Amino acid sequence: MKYIVVVLLVLLTASCVGGGDLYYDTLGKDQEIPFEKGQLDHSKWDAILQEFVDNQGFVDYTGLKEDQVRLKEYLSYLNVNAPQKSWSINEQFAYYINLYNANTVDLILMNDLPASIKDIGGPLGQVWLKKFVQVDDKVYSLAAIEKNVLQKMGDARIHFAINCACLSCPKLQNTAFTAANVDVLMDKSANEFINSVKNDLSDPENPKLSAIFDFYPADFTQNGMTLAQFINQYADSQIAEKDSYSYKSYDWSLNSQK
Repeated sequence: MKYIVVVLLVLLTASCVGGGDLYYDTLGKDQEIPFEKGQLDHSKWDAILQEFVDNQGFVDYTGLKEDQVRLKEYLSYLNVNAPQKSWSINEQFAYYINLYNANTVDLILMNDLPASIKDIGGPLGQVWLKKFVQVDDKVYSLAAIEKNVLQKMGDARIHFAINCACLSCPKLQNTAFTAANVDVLMDKSANEFINSVKNDLSDPENPKLSAIFDFYPADFTQNGMTLAQFINQYADSQIAEKDSYSYKSYDWSLNSQK
């Protein structure tokens, strides 16, 4: 009986994630794409971030709630400008990162600023499986955007670029991602997160890492790279190679401005 329940939960989770018709296409990073063929204008989202997100990534949800119509307009714009195979890979990265972050902020507003995003319900009690993200008038979950698209794009820096509205997450950048800045901004996000208090690298032999590195181990050890090698690309204090590491507890409290 227990086995049957577990199997059903797995099947339900898979069906709730969905997103099989979302895709990315591996065009060259330096490919020039004319604006009319897909390069989007993320300036509306950029203006919202500049106004309501501080340099530490904390969000003025109360203020933004009064101006939520602008956010809805941006989300509608993303909905009707779904990714095209003609877009460059950088254009696709920018689209999906902004799609994830903007919808996460909107989800918090729609649920009256909960103490934690995990207080919001969803299938199997998982907010990540809640279908509310619109792309081309189809509805997806945050998990579908992350797992079915961004993770499959093969760049672990996406874990520092997307924000899940909590204190232990990488901060929400107050600049929108674009095709022009996405590579630099993902590098900035990785550098800031790894060298922040969300990791304790003060003892190189026994660092205490963010649980993010425990959540997605395969993403950070692609192409034969060790976890230490990945982290040391960005770390001001180099950590030692170890078979296992200690991880900090995750604070799911809302990333709101005080």
